[in-house]
Amino acid sequence: MQVTRKDISDTKVKLTITLGLEELVHAKQHELQEQAKSVKVAGFRKGKAPLTVVEKQLDENQLQVSVINHAINDFYGKAVEEQKLRTLNQPDVTIGKFVPFTELEFVAEVEIMPKVKLGDYKKIKKTVAKVTVTEKDVEDVLSNLRSQMAEKKDSEKPAKKGDDVIIDFTGTDKEGKAVSGASGTDYSLNLGSNSFIPGFEDGLIGVKKGDTKELKLSFPKDYHAQTLAGTAITFNVTVMNVKSVTLPEVNDEFAAKVGPFKTAKELNADIKKQLEEQKQQEALNKMKDELVEELVKKSEFKLPEVLVNDQIAMLEQDFSQNLVYRGMTKAEYLNQAGFKDEEEWKKNELQPQAERRVSVGMVLAEVAEQEAITVTNEEIAERTQLYKVQYQQNADQFDQPEMQREVASRLLTEKTVDRLVKIAIKK
Repeated sequence: MQVTRKDISDTKVKLTITLGLEELVHAKQHELQEQAKSVKVAGFRKGKAPLTVVEKQLDENQLQVSVINHAINDFYGKAVEEQKLRTLNQPDVTIGKFVPFTELEFVAEVEIMPKVKLGDYKKIKKTVAKVTVTEKDVEDVLSNLRSQMAEKKDSEKPAKKGDDVIIDFTGTDKEGKAVSGASGTDYSLNLGSNSFIPGFEDGLIGVKKGDTKELKLSFPKDYHAQTLAGTAITFNVTVMNVKSVTLPEVNDEFAAKVGPFKTAKELNADIKKQLEEQKQQEALNKMKDELVEELVKKSEFKLPEVLVNDQIAMLEQDFSQNLVYRGMTKAEYLNQAGFKDEEEWKKNELQPQAERRVSVGMVLAEVAEQEAITVTNEEIAERTQLYKVQYQQNADQFDQPEMQREVASRLLTEKTVDRLVKIAIKK
């Protein structure tokens, strides 16, 4: 086997592979042995006929095609191994020359993982931000707990701040056309929660069950949907019910209902502890993101187009699924987000995300190789078991080969980032 390599770009190579008599004889023998397992030859048990006899039973053209395919599959893999290539997709193969069972020349073009020139990650130093939990933080959690345990009763009185109103509503623009995402049925809204745009909840103060109300409002100028930001909207609201809300006092009795606490003081202390742990983890995650981002910026590499496109496809699939959950079409989202078409959305929203994912993956893979970071079968098995417990209804999926590879990849990423953190905070 002779292999000639031509680098088309940093991410693509062309391999010209020439096979001679010895390699093709080997490929032919293999195919004849495979064919012999199923070919019926008079006077011989299946699989026991001499190969020369089996060959006579076969169509010559079909045999040649089979030998070519076997030779390409076999020796392409050997050529890739010889050249130490990390391929990213299936090769584009063309046959240049074929002399039956004597000589075969084929060309394989394939995307490869480019070399990554890492920035000096050992010189990157980071610290985890110190966190504090304020009294207001604790009070916000207590307020949420009180809301969850509040007593709610149907009320014939005018709605006041703190009450729940059950409403049907529709929103229309200045032309009277329905605004996408601005309608609801049997929607429970707590007055004072600031869940809706400014003016909506205040406009419902004083309504009673059965009332209808028209609210002429405007979306905030910094509203997340660009096409709606600053625009006028008219809501037609029908009040289906009003529920008075009585919040419980924060005392020892309340604490005992919330959890295994004897006193309100114990509850407050536990809330503070949980918030500290949560904020500390958030600070650590933020530091990790900043660390990886800095290393990516300091490193040099070319992004393989095939990997970016794969990520775009995955992001699009996840996004489409999310839209189903939200009850929104892609066209509605594109309109609300201010994209003129799907191509603009992919270019400005999906592609940057995809490029970042690929960049991070390439850099961390190089760090893992340089630091000799690996994942053991025991670690994969342990993590798999955790996922099975977490996702009991779909536990079997984690035994599939592709999921096992995904688990291994996640573990390797985690271990690599943890190694970078240790290096970064080392004094």
